[in-house]
Amino acid sequence: MSWMVWVVFFALYLSVLALDLVVLHRESKEMSVRQALGWTVVWILVALSFSGLVYGVYEHHWFGWRASPDAPSGSEAMIQYITGYLLEWSLSVDNIFVIAVIFTYMKIPALYQYRVLFWGIAAAIVLRGAMIAAGSALIHSFDWMFYVFGGILLFSAARMLKSDEEQFDPGKSVLVRIARRVYPVTDQLDGERFFTIVNGARAATPLFVTLLLVDFADVVFAVDSIPAIFAVTQEPFIVFTSNAFAILGLRSLYFAIAGLMVMFKYIKFSLVFILAFVGVKMMLHHHVEIPHAISLGVIIGFLAIGILASLWVSRREASGNVDLRND
Repeated sequence: MSWMVWVVFFALYLSVLALDLVVLHRESKEMSVRQALGWTVVWILVALSFSGLVYGVYEHHWFGWRASPDAPSGSEAMIQYITGYLLEWSLSVDNIFVIAVIFTYMKIPALYQYRVLFWGIAAAIVLRGAMIAAGSALIHSFDWMFYVFGGILLFSAARMLKSDEEQFDPGKSVLVRIARRVYPVTDQLDGERFFTIVNGARAATPLFVTLLLVDFADVVFAVDSIPAIFAVTQEPFIVFTSNAFAILGLRSLYFAIAGLMVMFKYIKFSLVFILAFVGVKMMLHHHVEIPHAISLGVIIGFLAIGILASLWVSRREASGNVDLRND
């Protein structure tokens, strides 16, 4: 992979991040569900548009890229990127529910949540990059790692089916206890500042502790999502870029889903089936080759079923409540 391809990607990606922080959302503010849904659509379109660059790189060797003998064609690379993006994007939904619990426990006003999510995403990109590099090295060095990663995904699916985000208690986190021992922490917010001055000494605010918890939650969920992307492709450029763009829209997606959380009660079951499917696909990697187009269709299908089922049940419950009030 030519270094120029990575330079172009990071230039585009950092420009989008700067546009988001400096131009579009310079001041911290609370987003309405309608605004969040609008920005979620914008970031999805931005991510899908990047697939055109992926196609050009692999098909026409843009920016001096030199193809390896086993590199996919442009159309295949584009399908792998879109599949990987949708997979990582869908798995981030479960992370959102935990983030909502963290914000509630730490009593962070919605006005400052946007800032925490921005810097949490910036750190997550770096952490996931390191995890992707390690996973890629393992996959290319040991073929049996496909079975290990597949087993991790199947275990994660079973764990997700039994778990309840409402039982997550950030106060019991070892990370919080370590942070309080290593550095002074105040219980009072100081606007959107991560650090403040208390009695002449510098101390971390609850906003900074919340940032640590959000990044820790992302690392935990990356243990599921990183192996999943390797079931789609082992191309480092596609793996990293699909992850990066999935994380990019996480802030807007959080405000959209947090505001409509009750309506999407069956999304979790879609994620369980997606994880299980990808896990089985990974374990069959050396025996059965499932086309990427089919994988893309399965992921979209499960997501659509979960969303439609959630909306249908929510509408029936709402109409039922109206009938009871009328009676």
